[in-house]
Amino acid sequence: MAKVYLIICFAFLLTANCFKSSGEAGTRQESTPPADVGTETKADSGFPMDVLPAPAAQNPAAYLPLLQGKRLGLVVNQTSTIGETHLVDTLLALGQEVQIIFAPEHGFRGEADAGAKIADGTDARTGLPIKSLYGSNKKPTAEDLANVDVLVFDIQDVGARFYTYISTLHYVMESAARYGKPVVILDRPNPNGHYVDGPIRKPGFESFVGLDPIPVVHGLTVGEYGQMVNGEGWLGDGLLCDLTVVPCADYDHNSIYELPVAPSPNLPNQRSIYLYPSLCFFEGTALSVGRGTDKQFQVYGHPALEGPFTFTPRPGPGAANPKLNGETCQGYDLTTEPADAYRQAQLDLQPLLSTYHQLTDGNVDFFTRADFFDLLAGTDELREMIVAGDSEADIRASWVEELADYRAMREGYLLYPEGD
Repeated sequence: MAKVYLIICFAFLLTANCFKSSGEAGTRQESTPPADVGTETKADSGFPMDVLPAPAAQNPAAYLPLLQGKRLGLVVNQTSTIGETHLVDTLLALGQEVQIIFAPEHGFRGEADAGAKIADGTDARTGLPIKSLYGSNKKPTAEDLANVDVLVFDIQDVGARFYTYISTLHYVMESAARYGKPVVILDRPNPNGHYVDGPIRKPGFESFVGLDPIPVVHGLTVGEYGQMVNGEGWLGDGLLCDLTVVPCADYDHNSIYELPVAPSPNLPNQRSIYLYPSLCFFEGTALSVGRGTDKQFQVYGHPALEGPFTFTPRPGPGAANPKLNGETCQGYDLTTEPADAYRQAQLDLQPLLSTYHQLTDGNVDFFTRADFFDLLAGTDELREMIVAGDSEADIRASWVEELADYRAMREGYLLYPEGD
């Protein structure tokens, strides 16, 4: 039966132009990216031109036997593609019975602002109902799942704890376990999967940007994370999700994976994805990280800051009302080769430390959203150490023991080798 599925899938994918014409195993479709994805390519980014890892979705023969004859609920967004074809369209074309789409933060098509309310609705292309998992109800209800036999999760993550797609996965697994529905994760490479860094989320700082006790940069694919959530009993109430992970091909944790589709409106290119874990802390401060410009999460600044680069945030796609809207900010442009940002392989705390001292010396309130900053960090210790004037070395030393314990735990859930 699996051979039949393979033949059907291959024929469909050829007609949809989902793979390179060469048919080389393990390579990713080189499609033209959307306008907001950026313009760098493998050739000019500084990365080697090697065989690239392939998301599990590109191998329908591996998961169609799990879905055949089942009523499906899909947890997907704009990154859930096989080449240029959305997973929803692929499954429908292959005769699968898709019942409902569950949309995470930024929505099904990935166009909403961060934190914006996502409304329930209907997909204009397919007529399928769309249920929001962002806002007041982040978990599928019994009613939502009444006509679903299997939940399929296929969303591209970027490897930072405060990127909310993994929190959505946690809640999907919780509801699935509670209502007796199996979950199939179609795994995708983690572009920041080559390192682990930052403080562990402490008790009392649980939130949608830090649901489980993992570090800021967790070094897991969504499939590995799902296994950890299950294995560590984080679903609560003794719940255990019936979980199957369909793995990526040709991936290890040092693999270079350049995302073909922007994972959210304000991570427009590979450079922003690598800088995001370090710069996201500024969301709890007075500074802008370039929302409302064309360099989101690649610059930072403030009107009272001294710096060689200027930018002015203005409303635009993914930034309806950006911080410091219309104000000229001085600061720093971190534009560099994506390969250089990749090789840093640790959180960069210097922007936080240096701007804190510059602005507070100028009597500017730095931690304008101190509570949110602490939720991003997963602890109040980082903010308190910055205020106390501790060095970057001292701050890093405070994480050493807990990160060692986490790495030891992480080993038991890895599906892929660490790489060279």
